[in-house]
Amino acid sequence: MSLAVVRSRALIGIRAPEVTVEVHLGPGLPTFTIVGLPDAEVREAKDRVRAALNHARFDFPARRITVNLAPADLPKDSSRLDLPIALGILAASGQLPTAALDGHEFAGELSLTGGLRPVRGALAMALAARGRAFVLPAQNAAEAALAGGADIFPANALLEVCAHLRGECALTAYSGRIDKRTPAYPDMADVRGQTHARRALEVAAAGGHSLLMIGPPGAGKSMLAARFPGLLPALGEEEALEVAAIYSASGGFVPAQWGERPYRAPHHTASAIALVGGGGNPKPGEISLAHHGVLFLDELPEYPRSVLETLREPLETGSVSIARAARHERFPARFQLLAAMNPCPCGYLGHPSGKCRCTPDAVARYRGRLSGPLADRIDLKIEVPALPVEEFGSILHGESSASIRARVERARQNQEARQGQSNALLGARETETYCSTDAQGEALLQIAISRLSLSARAYHRILRVARSIADLAGSKDVCAPHIAEAIQYRRLDPAF
Repeated sequence: MSLAVVRSRALIGIRAPEVTVEVHLGPGLPTFTIVGLPDAEVREAKDRVRAALNHARFDFPARRITVNLAPADLPKDSSRLDLPIALGILAASGQLPTAALDGHEFAGELSLTGGLRPVRGALAMALAARGRAFVLPAQNAAEAALAGGADIFPANALLEVCAHLRGECALTAYSGRIDKRTPAYPDMADVRGQTHARRALEVAAAGGHSLLMIGPPGAGKSMLAARFPGLLPALGEEEALEVAAIYSASGGFVPAQWGERPYRAPHHTASAIALVGGGGNPKPGEISLAHHGVLFLDELPEYPRSVLETLREPLETGSVSIARAARHERFPARFQLLAAMNPCPCGYLGHPSGKCRCTPDAVARYRGRLSGPLADRIDLKIEVPALPVEEFGSILHGESSASIRARVERARQNQEARQGQSNALLGARETETYCSTDAQGEALLQIAISRLSLSARAYHRILRVARSIADLAGSKDVCAPHIAEAIQYRRLDPAF
């Protein structure tokens, strides 16, 4: 038979649509043509496949070889189609039984010696291939097995796959398990002083809120941020799978990190594309890589304003849309924003040393780099003052991350039982239902709105933060003390 059909997968964003690899051997001068919108990596498969088949002692047909990658309007990239193209040639030339290809999907890059090398997006492909046997390089087996519902058959070489299809030596389905390691987050007990900042971090963790820390250099802002993931509860199974799928599509998945909350801290020179994602074949950016985790932006005003403005939509919707002339992709981006900045250009405004010489105009311009609409979307804004000299050598340590996390987990459990999601995700109507306060608390809110000139968005965010404070206290109702604490986390709003 001169025609063979092999099933494989493409990778579009974090999706893995099916690709049908059709191989036809026809009369004419020996040529090797690949059609169906292949990119440079796929076109280069011709040389890798030819060398691999010759090295494995197969007969490379001296005929007109046409490989069609269907659907033709779907862009194909990466070298994952090397293996299905090689198997299609062998089946079309009668060196493999074509019936054995049914019920299988294949992906893998071929070396010139016929070995199989790992590919990007194995988990996303396995999720889409549920119900079929999926043959792929052995290095991708542990990642693909996380999908469940698909029989994963790891192979080290083209010859092993061919022996399996001929019925000579069947591949063994992967049955291993990932050894999940305990996340080695720094402990909050290492932080001395900064009681107010530690409390704000606990409130932010309890409700999934965003937080901005303002303080001089060396006050401990970055130190606090690095310990924040250790306060968050463990990821659920579905959340862990979403995170793993994103990292698999970006090529950065490490099986040992299964179940860990992401912590991303891009440099302030990062571009908008690096932050939100993009490219000719759109890939996830930093905000999607922080999905269900933490995005820490240090030196916030040093980011270009155009880059910071791209955060506004994801903070509200939990996703980001990448639109290009011929492509449109949507990536999940439900992250917790942690940010840090200095109070002025030199960083020492309000420092006990009194060495700041910044003019009011310079301070206003510096803080003005963070736009009002973006600042309004940050739930908590706190000052992190310089540590007093007498506390430098203190041997007293604060509360550990484990004990804080226990309170956070109880608060999150209450939220899940009450409303099915964290407080930060509540909509306007849900906020009025679950976060309503008493008459005294409402009066406090009205005073705060008037004096601080708060927006309607800020009004709802204060209620949600107060609900998180009440959950930490084990209170069923949002009372005036909870509202008062939530208001103090917005008192820096007029500065922006």
